[in-house]
Amino acid sequence: MFGQKKSAAVEDVERKSAAAEAAVATPADRLAALAVPVIAPVRTTGGEGNEALVRSDLFRVIRNGVFTSMNASAVVGKTREQMKPGVEQLVLEIAEKERLNITLSEQTQIVGELLNDMFGLGPIEPLLADESITDVLVNGPDQVYAERHGRLELTPYKFRDNAHVINVAQRIAAGVGRRVDESSPMVDARLADGSRVNVVLPPLAIRGASISIRKFAKRNITLHRMSQQGNLSAAMATVLKLAATCRLNIIVSGGTGSGKTTLLNALSHFIDAGERTVTIEDAAELQLVQPHVVSLETRPENAEGLGSVNQRDLVRNALRMRPDRIILGETRGPEAFDVLQAMNTGHDGSMTTIHANTPRDGITRLESMVMMANGNLPLMSIRRQIASAVHMIVQIERMRDGMRRITRVTELVGMEGDVIITQDLFTFRYDASAYSEEVKGVFESSTVRPAFAPRAAYYGLEEALLEAMKI
Repeated sequence: MFGQKKSAAVEDVERKSAAAEAAVATPADRLAALAVPVIAPVRTTGGEGNEALVRSDLFRVIRNGVFTSMNASAVVGKTREQMKPGVEQLVLEIAEKERLNITLSEQTQIVGELLNDMFGLGPIEPLLADESITDVLVNGPDQVYAERHGRLELTPYKFRDNAHVINVAQRIAAGVGRRVDESSPMVDARLADGSRVNVVLPPLAIRGASISIRKFAKRNITLHRMSQQGNLSAAMATVLKLAATCRLNIIVSGGTGSGKTTLLNALSHFIDAGERTVTIEDAAELQLVQPHVVSLETRPENAEGLGSVNQRDLVRNALRMRPDRIILGETRGPEAFDVLQAMNTGHDGSMTTIHANTPRDGITRLESMVMMANGNLPLMSIRRQIASAVHMIVQIERMRDGMRRITRVTELVGMEGDVIITQDLFTFRYDASAYSEEVKGVFESSTVRPAFAPRAAYYGLEEALLEAMKI
């Protein structure tokens, strides 16, 4: 794919950087070597990208001719494959009429770009089709980045101009019944496959329209697969499986892009098929496999500033829907108060995610969010609610090598004075002596008896829990 071809200048700098790093012996020398200037990867064109094509006079003439000749109603209800022969014929006719010399390769590229404009998202359509890419980030017409295996790469794909980017953004928003323009320049939406999209238009986006796409995973990630990939140890996977089966209230904590929703999906596989689950999200991403799932999604306000339905409204309504479990895609505001109330009132096994760097930071954020809902509530009362409602916090992190790893599995075991007491069941210990491109370390199990062992005994799983913990 892209990013494989390098110029002689880039290869020369990389050779010198590698030689300099190999030659240094002390940490101080290594630090100095890191100051070598870095040249960004050269953006290729032609077969590797689309800039040479979409910005050429040839493409502009043919594109204008195709869209002028084509009846818009003829496209309605048809698929890409059904339209392809007609578009190919139109391209040939226009090329002949305008006396344009195009090769078979150019014709194939032009037809592909036109079909992407009609049925897809323009030049970024190949990136969405690449399963190894997890994020597509458009920064105006000239910059399109993609994340592959946890690392960002500058791709050779470009839009014609800023109007082209805005057109694609408006098509995305219209697909879910929303609008994005100068009067409403920000929108959260999703694609037909479930991928999450955020759009910011000028004047808020100074350098051109911005589109951020978090791609929907085609394959269902399980704890077993995550264990095979090295995201967590086999013992951690077993304990998390038991925690979900025993209906513990679990919070998945981590930074942006760390894999919180993926882990939440993996944990949801252990919800019993006989339970009624209500999911609440801003943009539906969860992929629950159980038969009895009700999915709710928030709604922004309309052009008149009315009709918005936020997460707190949906959590309150979910309590009236007779749920066994409530799964909230992300807790980030006053809805935290209602989530804790739900966890404390018989909805065991509820789960959510939160942005935080450590489990202790996650508890502090929860306290702050509950205060947003009820500023008069005493801090001691809030902490007691958290301690009784939340059983486990799972911390996940995207590390510098791009790998997502679960760095800590922490239990909340109660209160001591005015402090919430926690204990770590598992931690990831980074090996600082083995510095390399790949982060190395081990998943360590503590020797403490899990606080939810009595609950596991109630479900007949205590023996399996103690065996996983090697107690």
